[in-house]
Amino acid sequence: MDVRSALRLNLMRRMFCVKVLVSACILGENCKYNGKNNRNRFAINLLKNYEIVPICPEMLAGMKTPRPCAEIVNGVVTDENGNDVHSEYIRAVEIALSKIENDDIGLAVLQSRSPTCGVNQIYDGSFSGKLIPGMGLFAQALKQKGYKVVDVESFIDESGSS
Repeated sequence: MDVRSALRLNLMRRMFCVKVLVSACILGENCKYNGKNNRNRFAINLLKNYEIVPICPEMLAGMKTPRPCAEIVNGVVTDENGNDVHSEYIRAVEIALSKIENDDIGLAVLQSRSPTCGVNQIYDGSFSGKLIPGMGLFAQALKQKGYKVVDVESFIDESGSS
């Protein structure tokens, strides 16, 4: 990013005091189902001039890390062992929404493909890696409440690194 763009971003931040909600795994927190993260240096760098509000609905709800992989199967969040975990994920979304209700969130940057945070695509529920158009539960709830929601993959690093 050039100096002019950086100055413009900093000015916008001061003018609007925008907070950006970001999936905690994007920021490097090891909260994914497998105990790892989805750290995205490019997104972190782009957002460095904003007040970041990290969020992981699953962690807020006390879900363990690592935990079984989960996908949305016929509208119900189900783990890879066939267990219906939908109510746990709904609870996680409710807790996350209550945590941010008094924050002035201008944008939510969420992790791709997650049954919670997926914005444009989610896994199809077959646990085969196949993607379908759809949104995770938290992304849906944020959008329904009027938040601007974007997939982290919309932050494209032209150098090819993330």
